[in-house]
Amino acid sequence: MRVLNRVNGLRLRAALALACVETLAFAGPPFVTDDPEPAAFRTWEVNYAANGTLAGISTQAYVPGVDINYGASPGVQLHAQVQMAYASDSTGHRIGPGDIELGVKYRLTPETQEDEGWMVSVYPLLELPTGDAHRALGAGHASALLPLWVQRTLGAWTMYGGGGYWVNQGAGRRNAWAAGWVVLYQWNAGWQLGGEVFGKTSEQAGAPGSSGFNLGGTCKLSEDKSLLFSAGRGLSHVQDSNRASAYLGLQVIY
Repeated sequence: MRVLNRVNGLRLRAALALACVETLAFAGPPFVTDDPEPAAFRTWEVNYAANGTLAGISTQAYVPGVDINYGASPGVQLHAQVQMAYASDSTGHRIGPGDIELGVKYRLTPETQEDEGWMVSVYPLLELPTGDAHRALGAGHASALLPLWVQRTLGAWTMYGGGGYWVNQGAGRRNAWAAGWVVLYQWNAGWQLGGEVFGKTSEQAGAPGSSGFNLGGTCKLSEDKSLLFSAGRGLSHVQDSNRASAYLGLQVIY
């Protein structure tokens, strides 16, 4: 009985860690929560980054990750993200190609609206299981996010967030709701700082939902380059799901 309980406990810890790692995909660098603003028309916005999460005795990281966005037309952004995945636990260390993310961001509100008006976008994403799940380098199943994102700027303050529905495939998987909210303050021309809270309902049998927070922002280095950074941890099941997480990236506009 003790052995069985230990095995069940290990399975639960693994499920928690997996759920957390998938939740912590940094959809709107440097945060988990995305924003509704597309890349400018005919402009490339590329984020070169490293990010990772400590969950239980496991470490999951993406070094490097390349988040590519292109303004295909006014109000429309094409998105692709490729990354190298790293996993470390009691069985050793692994590294290899991770999952690939594709998406299209479409702004529903016009560009001509007032600066302090609400911006609204839809941003469907498709996660392709290109990483090796047997080596903990990928989810092992396809999934899709169908979200709605909103944003408003009031003086030096910018607030954005929203959420949507994750459609998950694979044995033992569940569809899930996810949401988040970010508040940022523009301290000066170079620095914008703030934080976010986010959460997700259970997406795997035997695992609870997850939630967490991050603090971070951006530092403008030049007209076309910015440093992106954030760090945080979980708010629920912290020890087994999200003891610490961090993101560091360089955004380049072409």
